[in-house]
Amino acid sequence: MRSARLRLAAVLALALLVSACSGDDLPEWDPLPPLDYGTAPDATDADAFETTTPIKHVVFVIKENRTFDNMFGLFPGADGVSVGIDRGEPRPLTQALDALPTDIKHCYACALQAWNEGAMDGFATLSKAADRYAYTQYQPGDLPNYWHWASEFVLGDNFFASAHGPSFPNHLYTIAAQSGGAHENPGQDEVLLRERHRSTGLFKAWGCDSLETAYVNIVDSEGIEKKVPPCFDFLTEGDLLTQAGIPWAYYAATQYQNGYAWSAYDAVRHIREDPQVWQEHIFPVDEFIEHAEDGLLPPVTWVTPRFELSEHPAYSMCHGENWTTKIVNALMRGPQWDSTAIFLTWDDYGGFYDHVPPPQVDDFGLGIRVPLLIISPYAREGFITGELGEFSSVLRFVEDNWALTQLTHRDRNATPLISAFDFTQEPRPPDPRPLRDDCVGPKFPYPRRYTRS
Repeated sequence: MRSARLRLAAVLALALLVSACSGDDLPEWDPLPPLDYGTAPDATDADAFETTTPIKHVVFVIKENRTFDNMFGLFPGADGVSVGIDRGEPRPLTQALDALPTDIKHCYACALQAWNEGAMDGFATLSKAADRYAYTQYQPGDLPNYWHWASEFVLGDNFFASAHGPSFPNHLYTIAAQSGGAHENPGQDEVLLRERHRSTGLFKAWGCDSLETAYVNIVDSEGIEKKVPPCFDFLTEGDLLTQAGIPWAYYAATQYQNGYAWSAYDAVRHIREDPQVWQEHIFPVDEFIEHAEDGLLPPVTWVTPRFELSEHPAYSMCHGENWTTKIVNALMRGPQWDSTAIFLTWDDYGGFYDHVPPPQVDDFGLGIRVPLLIISPYAREGFITGELGEFSSVLRFVEDNWALTQLTHRDRNATPLISAFDFTQEPRPPDPRPLRDDCVGPKFPYPRRYTRS
């Protein structure tokens, strides 16, 4: 594999080339028009589908921009640290803020620089914000429900983002075990985005209904870098499920809510362009709790939050943890709890420090380590799994559980995280948690603000 230094030089050179390009160099394409989500999944008897385990419902929840050491570095028995390494020197991890005043750069080149060929000491080198906030860490009392679930269910301390870099490629890995060759988020004209929002209420899209100025740099199978529209047509986990006749759903912020960019199937043309398919499977995240409590979830469900509740800087961890608590409580209180497995993770490192060098399985990753919580009536109690995992591992669990094929080399080689479960035990009862009452400020402080991912 090429060294990180050569890759970083190539990435920086490409960034300079892109910045020098004119609008004439952008790919010509016709974005799809806006399309509303569906209203609710059809009721499904999940017991009608044969599975290899007692799990009949998988819920894959993806939050934003945290590392293991940032959230669980102090967790007893886990592979965490309270002192990091900054440019070869020890640096204590200081108290993390509930809400940062600014984001930390976490682009592809940024991640390689932080990784530094496995030295894991370049996190503070990119900006003043990185130097100030990358080496921070939450205390146990700062994240009471997350730590409760880690203590009572399963915490993964050897789980990594699928790709070095930011949200777009990693969210694609959560549905397809690949990113279509993308290392970075799509680029598009921010002025035009704001003008469209003011006139239509539409938020930023990273998919087939992006602006016609939108593009993403990809590396194709021959190693050639080029610009393409952020609208791909590769096979996804949803396609495997559909081929097997197994219903599935994806919950996300709508096109009129901040966070629509994380609606990953929007970047898959054959799903996004077919209104019947789109509205059969894609639903507003604000409806998830009601659907879960009513037992409407299909066998496989993805959930991504609205931006303000995602824990992405500069938004509140407290409000974000409360959102996650509502999601988990709804699943526990609903009629499907006894056969459910919740996989809860964070989509990328977000600029925060982590000390574990990620294995480099290909030119995309693995990315920097992120937290994983597995919550299920069949989850081991108070167990820390060191089983190597990435987002494709959740897909592999789904594939093995419903006897599906695999999508790419990533899910073929992934472990399915079976070590987290004891399928011989009696299903554990629900354990809903109280919401935190110490959150400061409103949940939606910037209702019309665009933010990076």
